[in-house]
Amino acid sequence: MTVIDGGEWGLLAAIVAMAVATYAMRAGGFWLMGHVPLTHRVRRMLEALPGSVVVATVLPIIVRDGLAAALAISAAGAVMLIARNDLLAVITGMAVVAAARAAGW
Repeated sequence: MTVIDGGEWGLLAAIVAMAVATYAMRAGGFWLMGHVPLTHRVRRMLEALPGSVVVATVLPIIVRDGLAAALAISAAGAVMLIARNDLLAVITGMAVVAAARAAGW
């Protein structure tokens, strides 16, 4: 058991607390954006946000795992652009990283 053992009620309380926190973050974001005037600059920032999130997620993986990860992520990205199939992109990325690591990269 864990250091803080609340039994089944403790687990349920943790799940409910995480759900409430997640909802509060999402609802709070919508509420805050309702008070922000959508100027041209804010629109451009919001349009660039998904790309920034992808780069912030992918770059540390590439830095940590090197060329094999860069090849795998590039291959998966190419498959997503061409085939628009999430599962195929994941399988392609896994196959490329496995082949690259087997080749010693």
